[in-house]
Amino acid sequence: MPESAAHELMLFGLSFNLETLEMTWMVMAVVVILSIVATRNLKLVPAGLQNIFEMVITGLNSQINANMGKRGALFAPFLISLFLFLLISNWWGLIPGMSSPTNTLNTNLGLALLVVVMLHVLGLYYKGTKYIKHFFEPFAPFVIIKLIEEIAKPITLSFRLFGNIVAGELLIHILPKLLPNIFAEIIPGVVWLAFCVFVGVVQAFVFTMLSMSYLADGVSDENE
Repeated sequence: MPESAAHELMLFGLSFNLETLEMTWMVMAVVVILSIVATRNLKLVPAGLQNIFEMVITGLNSQINANMGKRGALFAPFLISLFLFLLISNWWGLIPGMSSPTNTLNTNLGLALLVVVMLHVLGLYYKGTKYIKHFFEPFAPFVIIKLIEEIAKPITLSFRLFGNIVAGELLIHILPKLLPNIFAEIIPGVVWLAFCVFVGVVQAFVFTMLSMSYLADGVSDENE
């Protein structure tokens, strides 16, 4: 059996990459464990992991409140969890022997589609026919442009994240072969690794902010 086939499972005519599923579950487990450890012994003056989590949550909450209004608090747990999952996923491939769930387009597209589906469901729930009406404004033919925008949302979300994470992981392996020996250990081992860590943070933040912006269109109160 080919090695690629050994990592795939066929179910109901669909192919599932077992390695991606394993890495995804491992990342989710890490997020859960870190969250438990950070909140197990809460202190009035935060330190260590609790301090890091509080900075992340405080920063994201401020963005959520600014972009989504009073209803944003309902979706803060989802958006914060999404950011943490993406952040750990983006870094996961930097660990020897591991691969990032986000270096697979299926994972990113699945998350992007989830956000877009939530947008439309929430838009209909909160705004009803007004949400449908805005696709035809200011003139009815604009619905074509609006539909193209909606189709582009999950595509741009998923490909942006996929391209940056895959490029980072590939260059870690390629740079030592392209650079002189004096740089072969320094750049991949320190500089490029640090850059990939930075890119992982930026991409997780960008994906979360764009998701927040999209959801805001469906849940924001026009009277705010």
